[in-house]
Amino acid sequence: MTRKPSILTLIFSLLLLQQAFTQTTYFPDKGEWEEKEASIYNLDFSEVIEFANENEYSGAKDLRQAILKGFEHEPFHRILGPTKGRGGPAGMILKDGYLIAKWGDTQRVDMTFSVTKSFLSSTALIALDKNLISSVNQPVKELIWDDTFKGDHNSKITWKHLLQQSSDWSGSLWDTYDWADRPSRDKSIDEWRARKLNEPGTHFKYNDVRVNVLAYSLLQVFRKPLPKVLKKEIMDPIGASTTWRWFGYDNSWVSIDGLKMQSVSGGGHSGGGMFINTEDMARFGYLFLNEGKWKEKQLLPSALINEAMTASEANKNYGYMWWLNRAEEPQWEKINRDIFYAAGFGGNFIIVDKTYNMVIVTRWLEPAKLEEFMQIINKSLKDAK
Repeated sequence: MTRKPSILTLIFSLLLLQQAFTQTTYFPDKGEWEEKEASIYNLDFSEVIEFANENEYSGAKDLRQAILKGFEHEPFHRILGPTKGRGGPAGMILKDGYLIAKWGDTQRVDMTFSVTKSFLSSTALIALDKNLISSVNQPVKELIWDDTFKGDHNSKITWKHLLQQSSDWSGSLWDTYDWADRPSRDKSIDEWRARKLNEPGTHFKYNDVRVNVLAYSLLQVFRKPLPKVLKKEIMDPIGASTTWRWFGYDNSWVSIDGLKMQSVSGGGHSGGGMFINTEDMARFGYLFLNEGKWKEKQLLPSALINEAMTASEANKNYGYMWWLNRAEEPQWEKINRDIFYAAGFGGNFIIVDKTYNMVIVTRWLEPAKLEEFMQIINKSLKDAK
């Protein structure tokens, strides 16, 4: 007589089958990164690497000089924070989390300029997740009670406006005026000072002073330095190195709870910002590819990640300090629309491609060559099919 398997035996067998057919996501441990040959995926990135090395950013390797030259048209522009001479081209390409291509010194710590903005917006997501901020639509003045958001215009500004760079915040911070940051060259100083302010949320303006206002406001909310928040909540859990640093300006120190703290900057426009290596940038990008999850832990809610990648009304190619490529007129016509990316002066990029489950980090690539660089990658991906 044949004995029928029990219900428990059947359930156990089904669980084993499910486990066998479930592909687990690979996450690199701290200090390690499993490499795979690109040929396993039928890919060849030798042309990509050659292109990156042959199209190095044309600015000075002395980044103090490069910054002063790059922003020389701005009135009163000066270096306020630390700078560091840069290295040569470097980059990494991840597929399914595995390292399938790299070039240059990926462990060298360099300035990364406005890529810092995407790290900054992540601290805002942490504040939202911890209910330190009730909603992105909450007026910032409700939590920041000093003069920063005083007045008819500034009092309307919400966290969302700051994150989407559509606040048109008016004032000065760290002895720098908002209107003096990337001003139109066809207007005089007096015209910019007297300009009509745009209703918050209606007009996009890439402006580091206003980004720094966000950093200052988040410092007030957390009551602790943002680098400490980022380290505890994100960088340590994803296995980042101990070499990255996040700086502010020499004059951006404030007193909170009797302690002196530095308000960090959202870029290296006047020095400061994030100093980081390529591998840590790749880990950060991989966290976002996985919608805020690292191994078994959800570091950032996936709903907030998706919200951060939603196009703003004022700029259809911009979310919460991440660039998008989804508008009717995308910045990259020939590149896949299902990407988002962090971008910084001098050709620093973290590109997240959800279609192909990839993260691409490239550093010191001539910015005008980025679309061509991505086209070479996309051609390799299409040829692999």
